[in-house]
Amino acid sequence: MKHNPILVTGGAGYIGSHVVKLLGERGESIVILDDLSTGNAEAVLYGELVVGKTGDTELVSKLIADKGIDTVMHFAAHTIVPESVENPLKYYANNTCSTRNLLQACQDNKVANVIFSSTAATYGTPDKNVEACHEELPTSPINAYGMSKLMSEVMLRDLSAATDLKHVVLRYFNVAGSDPDGRIGQSTPEATLLIKVAAEVALGKRDQLYVFGTDYPTEDGTGVRDYIHVTDLGTAHLAALDYLRNGGESTLLNCGYGHGFSVRQVIDAIERVHGQPIKVTEKPRRAGDPPALIAAVEKIHKTLDWQPQFDELDTIVRTSLEWERKLLARKHNTQG
Repeated sequence: MKHNPILVTGGAGYIGSHVVKLLGERGESIVILDDLSTGNAEAVLYGELVVGKTGDTELVSKLIADKGIDTVMHFAAHTIVPESVENPLKYYANNTCSTRNLLQACQDNKVANVIFSSTAATYGTPDKNVEACHEELPTSPINAYGMSKLMSEVMLRDLSAATDLKHVVLRYFNVAGSDPDGRIGQSTPEATLLIKVAAEVALGKRDQLYVFGTDYPTEDGTGVRDYIHVTDLGTAHLAALDYLRNGGESTLLNCGYGHGFSVRQVIDAIERVHGQPIKVTEKPRRAGDPPALIAAVEKIHKTLDWQPQFDELDTIVRTSLEWERKLLARKHNTQG
């Protein structure tokens, strides 16, 4: 059965490009909208790339109407927590206001389905008695990034209640790793994601890895996160798409593995896979970082036909290191 094209906002970015690859591999028709402020055109392996802003309602409306789009996957967003603390209005403008404009275009053109890229930052700092964040947990973001995403969730929920639009909100935990085929990866300049930064340090692209906070109430004093491989996250989006196409009701789902690793455990894995130690410097905690964030994953497994394939820290680390080696080789070839 042939389906209508899918609009993927932010499809040239880290997560969006991996989802576009998976969609393309199964023969979906895709239109990618990205302003390339942090994305890379080379990362778009399938579909048609349109350079533009998600908040441009006129452009988005025209794309939806001209291409016959009935499903939108919305990734485009700023995602750096410390920056959101320092410059909150940048995050509300790009993440919240642009989403509002996108949803206006969806409503005007009677889009059937929206899959929204949200975040565990909506939970804030869970109570110390909470072992894992479940979807019914009260939301209390402690940074503008989390709040900007939560506001978008609320808009989407309210629009679905008022119209025929159906949606799936996917709350990501810590996304890591790169395409196991080695075709695409995490290419964002000055990235802040721990595993990518640690891989860059291992390969000499950065001098050292900073560990922000060693006095958290965790087993080894460093922050604990639920790391999910980007390809597993991508297949969750395809499962969400199939769920909506098969008549599924609007829902909110955590995307994680249900267990976490500390910063120190990640460093150990990098050193183990790389075969050499890396330089680490300890610094005070950063604003906006909770001690631990682990996903409760019962609901996603009950709702979607989704089975993770890369739930193993060394595998996640290995794909990150392989991608960084590829980027390094590409740089040397260009300079040579």
